[in-house]
Amino acid sequence: MLTIGSASLRAALIYTRSRVIQISLSSRIAAMSTISDAITKDHRELEAYYKEVINSSDHDHQERYGNQFTWELARHSVGEELIVYPAFEKYMGGKGHAMAEKDRIEHHRVKEMLKEFQNMQPNDPNYVPKLKELWGNLEQHMNEEETDDLPALEQALQKAKGESESMAKTFGFTKMLVPSRSHPSAGEHPPFETVMGLLTAPIDHIADIFRKFPDKTISPNPSTK
Repeated sequence: MLTIGSASLRAALIYTRSRVIQISLSSRIAAMSTISDAITKDHRELEAYYKEVINSSDHDHQERYGNQFTWELARHSVGEELIVYPAFEKYMGGKGHAMAEKDRIEHHRVKEMLKEFQNMQPNDPNYVPKLKELWGNLEQHMNEEETDDLPALEQALQKAKGESESMAKTFGFTKMLVPSRSHPSAGEHPPFETVMGLLTAPIDHIADIFRKFPDKTISPNPSTK
């Protein structure tokens, strides 16, 4: 068991080292102006992918955009948990801690539903209903983030010049390294979640090669998102 675990960890570390090289090469690319911009951009993309699935009756189209939705939501969620929620706690004290814990609970519920959805096929009669159920929870969560959480964070970050922009850049880089499928058992708190991500991300990203995505692409490139 230890041997298997060690081998998996070595593979994860090799994978991470290769991604760090990609990060260095991508450092010339301008980051989002603020962390709120980065989060909101992801929200709009998720909404677009969701609509592509529910407004189509073509199973191939639904599968491609369902995979894209899963890919983006899984990475977005973990990125928030590793970068944004710790910032709530660091810069907003007790209020920030309460916000982060509330959001983590909401994330866990969404990740449980996403795990169910990601294992379904479009010909399953529950495919679209399950996605709509997930979206109902996710949309409410995103609206609360955009209306309440992110404005409060940006106000708190005004005292730390450049921190919001730095967080946006780190958020984008973090999404390159995290799993692209839902793993609720990893939890929502680092460092355990970080360790699980190192182990599961390479497996997820390899499996993505064999999944269908929009525009006939073979696995989206995390370094461009």
